[in-house]
Amino acid sequence: MIDPVKVSQYEKGLYRLYSVDLAEDYIAAFADPNHSGEADAAWPLKDALGATHLDEDYIEVFDVADLADMGLAQYMITGNGVAESDIEPYRELLDGVSGYVVMVATSAFGGVEQALAPVAPLRYIAAFKEDGMDVTFEQLPNPDPQAVLEDAPARKKPSDAAMSGRIATVALLVMAALVWVMIKVAG
Repeated sequence: MIDPVKVSQYEKGLYRLYSVDLAEDYIAAFADPNHSGEADAAWPLKDALGATHLDEDYIEVFDVADLADMGLAQYMITGNGVAESDIEPYRELLDGVSGYVVMVATSAFGGVEQALAPVAPLRYIAAFKEDGMDVTFEQLPNPDPQAVLEDAPARKKPSDAAMSGRIATVALLVMAALVWVMIKVAG
């Protein structure tokens, strides 16, 4: 058995790839948490990952053949924002993957710290970090820490027509309530 992989509650922007060694007929039931229609039914994908919390909205299960000429390596770059320099050492491995794969984004774990211990039919391929944007800090236009913002413009008061409409709406609601009470008392 492979040592469990710890998922930190603070983990962000990581994609884990697994191949799925199942016949195509079984993929849908494996990947769908509601495959049986029962509320408390086991979710085969979650169980195979060994996850305690898993959100299906952040999981992709697809046939690599559906990527056509793009290939899995380019999909990770173009479709998921992984840096090409991070993919390059794995390009041959990724381009050699065929069949169904599962891509699990960190968000699927919902910030729940857990240990993954994937078992068959999953086979770990690799994990990649989403390429983050460079953060730059520029000087503020007014470097004076004592500077005061100008007062925001005053909000415009509602027009007489708007106020009349509000009063009429309240009056209609009160009248409707009175009619309802009279009907209930009479009935």
